[in-house]
Amino acid sequence: MIITRAEITDLVRLTQFRVDAARWLAALGSDQWSTTFPSDQIAQSIRSGEVFVVRDSADADDLAATITLDGAADPLLWTPQERQDKAQYVHKLTVDRKFAGLDLGTRLLDWAGDRAARHGAQWLRLDAWTSNIRLQQYYTERGFQHVRTIHDPEAGGSGWVAQRPAELAQHGFDDRTGK
Repeated sequence: MIITRAEITDLVRLTQFRVDAARWLAALGSDQWSTTFPSDQIAQSIRSGEVFVVRDSADADDLAATITLDGAADPLLWTPQERQDKAQYVHKLTVDRKFAGLDLGTRLLDWAGDRAARHGAQWLRLDAWTSNIRLQQYYTERGFQHVRTIHDPEAGGSGWVAQRPAELAQHGFDDRTGK
């Protein structure tokens, strides 16, 4: 599998990832991602070079997964002292259900931690939906330590925050992101 930076031409598919994931989560009883995420914000992240996509092969038309990785700490979730740490933040990690069971989520987290370490970060951080216990367990099983849970309406339901050390890792992707 190949990982590259997303291009603006991927915007429609990336927006659909969110819709598909919300539908799947709703079937599991979760309201996570039930509100539409503004596509202009996704487009801005693409233009900033923060959105990455996974394809099954170089000539594959469809995307298997996506992750956004940036250095922007949400001040609602991270303290001023924590925001001083060198960290990278995972957002919008989504795997197409056709690729479920291939451990792409774990591999993307390892890739993100590897990339963060190579860019001098101490931490790989993320936030998860406060009521999505299964997702929180998924992250803790992958080495993330729960830091705190924020119950602030401004956080939009995603107030469970966690981190793990940024470390070099074998992720198995053909990394074509231009590091």
